[in-house]
Amino acid sequence: MKVIGIVVLVTIVTSITGCLSSREFISVEEKFSEQRLASGIHRVERGDTLYSIAWRYGVDFQQLASANSISSPYTIYPGQEIDVSNTRRPPARVASNRVEKPSTVTASPVIAATQPKPVPVVAPVTVTTQAADDWIWPVNGRLIGRFSTRSPINKGIDIAAPLGESVMAAASGTVVYAGQGLRGYGNLVIVKHNDTYLSAYAHCSRILVSEQDDVKAGQKIAEIGSTGTDRVMLHFEIRQNGQPVDPLKYLPEPSG
Repeated sequence: MKVIGIVVLVTIVTSITGCLSSREFISVEEKFSEQRLASGIHRVERGDTLYSIAWRYGVDFQQLASANSISSPYTIYPGQEIDVSNTRRPPARVASNRVEKPSTVTASPVIAATQPKPVPVVAPVTVTTQAADDWIWPVNGRLIGRFSTRSPINKGIDIAAPLGESVMAAASGTVVYAGQGLRGYGNLVIVKHNDTYLSAYAHCSRILVSEQDDVKAGQKIAEIGSTGTDRVMLHFEIRQNGQPVDPLKYLPEPSG
């Protein structure tokens, strides 16, 4: 009888192990986002911005703002509940090698306020934006990870370089997030280029810009590091209307 019991136990353990090993790989950031998305509500924490919340759930910041009746300058407060369940993810688009170049981009304060009081609207800052074929590589290094929609999923590209190497803005824009509040990204900078495109620079050892800063293409915004990962590298993403696109379709061919 004991022998039969042992055999049954081994069979159950083997079955469970097989199921676990056959599951599709899910990154920490994705798992965290899916768990939060399942509840339908994101509770704003200190340091959150509307842009970082939209980035976390892979949605367009304008749709997120509209779904929650949040108007520009997109001021949010710690403890505020953001409904992410009613935000429709935009349909996937094929990335183009050009971005329509708007004349200006309006930068607005989006930091989660410490007190739930209305914030006076200040005069908007205008920032010129570059076309996609003017984008540059964010760091001088070696490509070690490509964009992939299949397991293991990679929402951007990974570039290896020495610790402390300069991380540069890939195009002109406005810093809309600078912090470490998104799991799996470490020290992260998000730059808004226009109402369609944003870019992100993750795993930095140091962040050298602040939210609402205007940056130009090639400007040093951080230093490469290994925060949130197990090796020194830059994880770089471009998102179009909230959806990840392949950065290699936008960046110039590597020289040499």
